[in-house]
Amino acid sequence: MSWLTATYLIDARADEIEARAQALALEQSVECPLEAIGDRRVLDEIVARVDAIVPVAPERYRVDVKIAVETTGGEPAQFMNMIFGNCSLWEFVRLVDLALPAELAARFPGPTHGIPGIRTLIGATERALTSTALKPQGVPVEELARLCEIFALGGVDIIKDDHGIADQPYSPFVDRLHACQRVVHEVTQKTGRPVFYAPSLTGTPRVLRERAQIARDAGIRVVLIAPMLVGIPAFVELVEDFPEFVYLAHPAGGGGRIDPVLLFGSLFRLFGADAVIFTNYGGRFAYPPEACAALASAARKPWDLLRPALPVPAGGMLLERVDELLDFYGKDTMLLIGGNLLVARDALLERTREYVAKVVHHGSAGIGVHA
Repeated sequence: MSWLTATYLIDARADEIEARAQALALEQSVECPLEAIGDRRVLDEIVARVDAIVPVAPERYRVDVKIAVETTGGEPAQFMNMIFGNCSLWEFVRLVDLALPAELAARFPGPTHGIPGIRTLIGATERALTSTALKPQGVPVEELARLCEIFALGGVDIIKDDHGIADQPYSPFVDRLHACQRVVHEVTQKTGRPVFYAPSLTGTPRVLRERAQIARDAGIRVVLIAPMLVGIPAFVELVEDFPEFVYLAHPAGGGGRIDPVLLFGSLFRLFGADAVIFTNYGGRFAYPPEACAALASAARKPWDLLRPALPVPAGGMLLERVDELLDFYGKDTMLLIGGNLLVARDALLERTREYVAKVVHHGSAGIGVHA
């Protein structure tokens, strides 16, 4: 008999926390009163159990709940259901941590390439990596391809679609993919330095597979995908069926009451993300430095047989902060700067080269002190 431990923050008064914790354990396992259960095996092996209740703030408690691994079925949708299904409907509950037995973690793909594979693909064994985004949505394919060529000539490692660009009439997926892939191929041939275009994969599971096949046939090696938008089971299946891709996971749709360190740093990695985009401190979003450091650490730290995933801080990133950010995150990082490059307009090539030079020549030789 094997158990996973899910950790929640529960808001409650001191006189109600025990009842709320027990109610959560029942809701995340059998969804009925114990008095309704006459089967001894269900009581002993299926019913989740409260393992610890620790106060962390006034009327807030950290609660560990042991959940039977058998109830997860070893598949992603049911796994998510058992750790944060019905209890996600309670506004006083937040999922903040997980401890999984090795045999359960092994049921999920994890990164196919991870940090070592991405470094091998790009041919950069020591330095931090660079990425940028094609935007804004609404411009035609020809303009996106022009921007892609400038970024490629400027030396950016991975040039991704903005996640808002899908298959709109002004930028059809197939036309955009072939135009941008042709550009990065030509630049690679000209400079001898590999550069990769990452199209955004969106759509229903059937459309996802069709677009993944188109991308594979075109020689694409890196793809962008938002697991919370396309669905975690569809994402896991794509990782398993198209292992040649490096999966760059976007956080869109991931806001809510699953802690971002757990969701982006651990769960995305468990489900197959090779690199994980997250919102950096001091940008357009409100993550504090401590959370960003913990997220990057979760993506990279040893975890059974899972490869480490590459942290990709993003969201209002500034060229002027490159040194600060690399000191903070260390070399096993890929910075994602988009709009702050595009503001250069006619001087975009020069600003892109400045960005790449700052990253390539940064003096940090090891992992950041905070990471």
